[in-house]
Amino acid sequence: MSFINYSSREINCKIVYYGPGLCGKTTNLQYIYKRTNPGRKGKLISLATETERTLFFDFLPLALGDIRGFKVRFHLYTVPGQVFYAASRKLILKGVDGVVFVADSQIERTDANVESLEDLKINLAEQGYELDKLPYTIQYNKRDLPNVVPVDELNRLLNPNGIPYYEAVATTGIGVFETLKDIGRQVIMELKKHY
Repeated sequence: MSFINYSSREINCKIVYYGPGLCGKTTNLQYIYKRTNPGRKGKLISLATETERTLFFDFLPLALGDIRGFKVRFHLYTVPGQVFYAASRKLILKGVDGVVFVADSQIERTDANVESLEDLKINLAEQGYELDKLPYTIQYNKRDLPNVVPVDELNRLLNPNGIPYYEAVATTGIGVFETLKDIGRQVIMELKKHY
């Protein structure tokens, strides 16, 4: 649910990077943050406890344009992926405008990916959202490792509806901005339907 700031003439949109623990959500946001123009971004905020970390920052992308004279500002969030942080994940999903599901491509993480995607659907449903009706894209991260699941198999398990997906290596930036541009484009298209 985007928030309109009339005084600054901005529409604020929330994009959440969701996925199992250690799949690369934080690495994605850190990579984007480092390569975003300093004049176009807010501070990178890390809400950390001893065992969980949530990152957040906002930025104003120029390339995506405006809507009826309003600039669109994206607020990017990660969620703690570990199973026992369900309450944190639910809270961060509140008011979401778009979701990037980051899957860990390693064979041994297949079950964690499936569980995390189911958890995402349940948490969204509790707030009245349906994943299939939100701007949504998938990133298959860690494609540089030797023990990865083939993309066709990942799609069969995690993407039966054929939504956009990107292969990525977040540590080097491969696929990071492509994923962000896709979810940003989807969020803008959704906004244009309502404004």
